[in-house]
Amino acid sequence: MSFIFHAAFYNPIYNILVALVAYIPGGDVGIAIILMTLIIQLILLPFSLSAARTQVAMKMLTPKLNELKEKYKGDKEKEAVATLELYKQEKVNPFASILMLFIQLPVMLALYWVFRYEPFSSLDHARLYSFTPIPHVISLMFLGLVSVAGKSIILAALAGVAQYVLAIFTPTPTTAGGAQGDFARVLNLQMRYVFPVLIAVIAYSTSAAVAIYFVTVNSTRAFQQWYVNRHYTPPAL
Repeated sequence: MSFIFHAAFYNPIYNILVALVAYIPGGDVGIAIILMTLIIQLILLPFSLSAARTQVAMKMLTPKLNELKEKYKGDKEKEAVATLELYKQEKVNPFASILMLFIQLPVMLALYWVFRYEPFSSLDHARLYSFTPIPHVISLMFLGLVSVAGKSIILAALAGVAQYVLAIFTPTPTTAGGAQGDFARVLNLQMRYVFPVLIAVIAYSTSAAVAIYFVTVNSTRAFQQWYVNRHYTPPAL
């Protein structure tokens, strides 16, 4: 499994990052990290937009889903059948977000680990392809200001802010009362206030390279979600 992960995700991402460093004037690793993250986000764009649209549509369907829960209270089988029929009628794929997670997770883990464990003060030639250009200059100083190998409280704070903005733009379905409603509210609060702090702590405790990655990926995802919220018209209910 480790061999497959490295061959399919880790090594390709590492080679693209090295190639970007080779082509960027001054060999700025921080800029290469931003470009690498944007390239991956662009590749995943169709899937991430589909997941974002699904989140908006699911929020709009919440009142009808709650009606089905009340109508078929105590009969989970009928509720499940009616729920699937509602999704079909409204042309909503409830599994889009899950699919996006399965597609994105190995890519994002590979990105994170490359930025976390490859210092770039020296290249791992064993992982480089024969056609990967070798940088003549490698600068670990992002924009000449922050070392990507060190820690940056400013970049870490920006990573947390970007995560918070993403949480604000991400729709959260409104649910009926009871335990399920309480769980949804607690989860929403954690996504808005706990997770950004966690991201900031991780970004600071690892390196500025990881912080730059979190800032870039969360900013682009927040922009995507904002765009979908503003321009996507959910199914007519």
